[in-house]
Amino acid sequence: MKKLDYSILQAQNLKKNMEERFLQIGEGNFLRAFVDYFIDVANEKIDLNSKVVVVQPIENGLSDILNEQEGLYTLYLRGLQNNKKVEEKRIISCISRAINPYTEFNSFLECAKNPNLRFIISNTTEAGITFDQNCKFDDKPPITFPAKLTRFLYERYTTYGLEKDKGFIILPCELIDNNGEKLKECIIKYIELWNLDNKFYNWVIKENIFCSTLVDRIVTGYPRLELDKLNIENGYEDKLLNTCENFGFWVIEGPENIKKELPFEEASLPVKIVNNHKPYKQRKVRILNGVHTAIVSVAYLSGKDTVLECMEDPTIKNFIDKLIYNEIIPTLTLPKEELISFANSVEDRFKNPFIVHNLLSISLNFTSKWKTRVLPSVKAYLEKNNELPECLVFSFAAYLKFFRSVRLDEKGLYGLRENKEYLISDDRDILEYFYNLRNADNFTLTSEVSKQENFWGEDLSKIPNFIENVVLKLNNIDKVGMYNALKEVTTL
Repeated sequence: MKKLDYSILQAQNLKKNMEERFLQIGEGNFLRAFVDYFIDVANEKIDLNSKVVVVQPIENGLSDILNEQEGLYTLYLRGLQNNKKVEEKRIISCISRAINPYTEFNSFLECAKNPNLRFIISNTTEAGITFDQNCKFDDKPPITFPAKLTRFLYERYTTYGLEKDKGFIILPCELIDNNGEKLKECIIKYIELWNLDNKFYNWVIKENIFCSTLVDRIVTGYPRLELDKLNIENGYEDKLLNTCENFGFWVIEGPENIKKELPFEEASLPVKIVNNHKPYKQRKVRILNGVHTAIVSVAYLSGKDTVLECMEDPTIKNFIDKLIYNEIIPTLTLPKEELISFANSVEDRFKNPFIVHNLLSISLNFTSKWKTRVLPSVKAYLEKNNELPECLVFSFAAYLKFFRSVRLDEKGLYGLRENKEYLISDDRDILEYFYNLRNADNFTLTSEVSKQENFWGEDLSKIPNFIENVVLKLNNIDKVGMYNALKEVTTL
């Protein structure tokens, strides 16, 4: 079978030679389905005239395959639109080449001398933005991403000195809070560790823009099970096939003037450049992630296994609607129409037939997720209405019920659903704590768990009427079962 290369695209009259304006640290599925997709569409729709140089972030990566395929790969975007399945296929062609800095370190540094290079993108996993004092300036390359970037910035500085407009707009996409600020902090530490001159420090701070970003797209990645079928349909072999949902949203915190350099909105792409990304982060965490976490134990102990099954069940769907529209959205700060639009898209994403969201997978690290994703909505609702939100509090009662266990081993804690064991995965100290409370009555269980400040960052028993409310719900779950108790809550 023919391999994917530019001869496949000749009929599309594709513009192959464009300026290398983006350096991308990371060649994984996410960036190729997210940022590279946006750049590719912008090249087509508004002549962004931009190519991406991809830098392999770890020693074993995809640079050889990317170069073999001339930077090309096929992306499938799949989801729902107007309650109908939609599937879009696009050959992404914005990548010019890939560099492995572990074997081509000088080629990596040479990119810093390109006067047209303006943007640096990264996704090196949550652990990627880190400082390691063992990294040395002369390492080829330094191990951490921030150290590599510091070395790259120094090469840029020594090439152009203090010449204006030769700094970069830096767009980290790692899933950590304030990723732009965290990256800048690490770079400053390397400047200090390596005793680099003060003029370079000033150049980094004044001539480079570190943007904190929020990224939102579920990337399902390499379609291993469909590979042969898709390659036959396409008529070529693609070793980098990629799949994702059709929803995507990118928020970039930065000055207003970078909109001219990143005119994604002109291409009708879902990219917002704002002066504060935090309201959008709060919206995503509390609606998308928060609802996921709030329904996990409720739905699983009602006999469901996936998010899609939840959306197909009228009672659970009603519970989700109440969570979102009655208890979460009223506590958020963005305009109501934006919140409702996002919430509607979330429900479409939950119904996406191309994505299997297993509830037990979502329950991983359940305690910390409930603390960061659900608890803030409980407190905000209480502050706004001077009463507790019924559905959100019910989710805490269901969380406690989910952790009712029958045994503990090296793999984790085991609960029972319809007399069949299920595995609960969380921090070991949390699992052992719940196991020791396995025979406690509902009041003792609720009181003791609520008081664990190391779980919640505060004592939940001090929230007015919280213990009493949770215990009533737990007692009712024991009496009538999770699903029937859920029906009662959703009809209040």
